[in-house]
Amino acid sequence: MIPSVVELETLIAAPLETVWSAVTNPDQLGRWFSDAAEIDLRPGGEGTLTFGSRATNEPATVRVLVESVEPPHRFAFRWDHPDGAQAREGNSLLVQFTLTAEDDDTRVRVVESGFHTLEQSEAEKAESAEVHAKGWDIHVANLRDHVEGRR
Repeated sequence: MIPSVVELETLIAAPLETVWSAVTNPDQLGRWFSDAAEIDLRPGGEGTLTFGSRATNEPATVRVLVESVEPPHRFAFRWDHPDGAQAREGNSLLVQFTLTAEDDDTRVRVVESGFHTLEQSEAEKAESAEVHAKGWDIHVANLRDHVEGRR
């Protein structure tokens, strides 16, 4: 069975603005998520995430399309779409970061959706969901450690 979403949540011991910067600033994304990042941080903006030694066994550059930027609470982008195609529902995955202040801390919720609508075989969809779920476990822990100064 293919899940409709991968969803994770964590509490980070840092103010909302600090976590927002870690999630949206390309220099900081390159410290906890990808090896390098370039993002035009506006709805419709495009960018790339470059993975070398982090998260993949082989180097990859992934294109992203920014869907939503609502500082300092929500950031969403589409990715994992075929080369040469514009990211849209059905050919890409939607990643949404939602940040909520809780006293001096920040709750981060990451939801990645669209696996069941990808234009892939059922086996490919299931494998993608499994790989991404494992990846987000690692990335969300890396985000927390980066922001809290443990990495």
